[in-house]
Amino acid sequence: MGLTRRAMLAGAGAGALAGRARAATDPAAANAVGGPAPRGPSPAIGVRILHITDTHAQAAPVRFREPAANIGVGAARGRPPHLVGEAFLQDFHLAPGTSAAHAFTFLDFERLAHRYGPLGGFAHLKTLIDALRAEAGPGRSLLVDGGDLTQGSGLANLTRGQDMVALANLLGTEVMTGHWEFTYGEAGLRALLAAYKGSFVAQNVFLTDEAAFANAPAFDAASGRVFPPYVIRELGGHPIAVIGQAFPYVPIAHPKRLTPDWTFGIHPHKLQAVVDEVRGKHKVDAVLLLSHNGMDVDLALAARVRGIDVILGGHTHDAVPVPQVVGNPGGRTFVTNAGTAGKFVAVLDLSLARGRLVDLRYRLLPVFAEQHRADPAMAAAIAHWRAPHAAMLGEELAEVGPLLYRRGNFTGSMDQVICDALRTELDAEIVLSPGFRWGNSFLPGHKLTMEDLLSETAITYPSVYVQTMTGAALKGAMEDVCDNLFNRNPFYQQGGDMVRLGGMDYACAPREKIGNRISAMTLNDGTAIEASKSYKVAGWASVSLPQDREPVWDVVARHLRRNRHIVIPRPNRVKLIGVAGNPGYAAT
Repeated sequence: MGLTRRAMLAGAGAGALAGRARAATDPAAANAVGGPAPRGPSPAIGVRILHITDTHAQAAPVRFREPAANIGVGAARGRPPHLVGEAFLQDFHLAPGTSAAHAFTFLDFERLAHRYGPLGGFAHLKTLIDALRAEAGPGRSLLVDGGDLTQGSGLANLTRGQDMVALANLLGTEVMTGHWEFTYGEAGLRALLAAYKGSFVAQNVFLTDEAAFANAPAFDAASGRVFPPYVIRELGGHPIAVIGQAFPYVPIAHPKRLTPDWTFGIHPHKLQAVVDEVRGKHKVDAVLLLSHNGMDVDLALAARVRGIDVILGGHTHDAVPVPQVVGNPGGRTFVTNAGTAGKFVAVLDLSLARGRLVDLRYRLLPVFAEQHRADPAMAAAIAHWRAPHAAMLGEELAEVGPLLYRRGNFTGSMDQVICDALRTELDAEIVLSPGFRWGNSFLPGHKLTMEDLLSETAITYPSVYVQTMTGAALKGAMEDVCDNLFNRNPFYQQGGDMVRLGGMDYACAPREKIGNRISAMTLNDGTAIEASKSYKVAGWASVSLPQDREPVWDVVARHLRRNRHIVIPRPNRVKLIGVAGNPGYAAT
């Protein structure tokens, strides 16, 4: 059912932060937000790194509502990325109602979405990125992608990611790591990398013992590494190392059968050895970690591994406009995270000397589609890939009533639509829907198409299921997912949000320990869920069950076609306990 208990893959958590870069006080973080790029890099800046991540195959401009709940517990309370709404604006000195406020928060989303329009889109990204590279000058810039490029749209699912690799090649992406790319299976990923013109790096992916004994393909048979751990590029006369850190929990968060010959993990000690190698053997002037760990994990990792100058982070879809500064035995590391859905381009300008970082300037630029003309070649390529499937993708299913969105720790109106559809179509009492953080937002009055629905559901293991579960088993599964979200040791967090529930309400105490967070479980009619009683439960995206039933998008589409207008008659509720005053939670 996709909610089995996860293995514990990593050790103890991180030490304390040495401090935080602040937009108002730290020159390294100046001009972190918004606006067009300056007319040229500072005279002291010699190298420009451009970073995008977690685009989730959104080739066209989109709307994506940032969360109203991104709760941090323990040491993470009130620390980026666990700030939302007004707390976010205050911490980063952003004015309400501005384009930056719209890009970075959920506040006044509908009104500002009409005012500022959609964000991202590869044709618009191409125009901006080309301009940023031209400003840096020849041989002084590098474009990197933190992963989740090739999953998240119906078209990418149909082409097994090949459309997005073609667009990345046209965009000029030079280095990449991965996460959902692995869900196309080993053969599918190999096919993607054969088409990709850049370098794929991942220091933390190894052959299993059985695969190594059978001489399975690997980059380095001696270490068992499946992919190159790093690349070194010379930019502006400076050697720069980019180390890859793929998503550490692939075989747990996704079906193990997709990557049977590979093991994953965080591996801080092995990462330290790689950092030492590039600094000692290759005498690089800067070390960048291109990470798909998630920001909390990156903050913890930065405190344990010395010698990394900047972590370019992804996975948790956190748009953090100012780098966080983490102290470690070797000095300090700047930790960044560049959002999702193509909404942002991170611009990292580095001033370097022999063997060391002298200064940096970081900006996380929102990409408002209406402010950047569409690159004609990229627009033509997008149209070319979409054309064979245009009729299917363009089918109008239903008109949107309330604002539809997904991102948030506990609930999302789009997830409620999916749960309500499955509950009706599969005649279930309760529905479980995964707390994915990808998925676009849709304004009232929008005609929801099959393409839109697929932007919420397109995965390689989409079958629905129906099974019986006792109340005790249901609580246990919910406790496990909740512990993934709120464990105080970041190395035990896989990212993602709480499983979505249809047909039942519950209470959650994020600050408690596993086994004590979930309570007050009731059906929609108020009947208490009993530990020993069995319930008919439906869901989708199982990591363990056979994929032999209808894909979720067909079930939901059938429901929407029948109703033609999207309403949410009874939103399911989560009562939160102990979060009053938490700056990562805004009651809406």
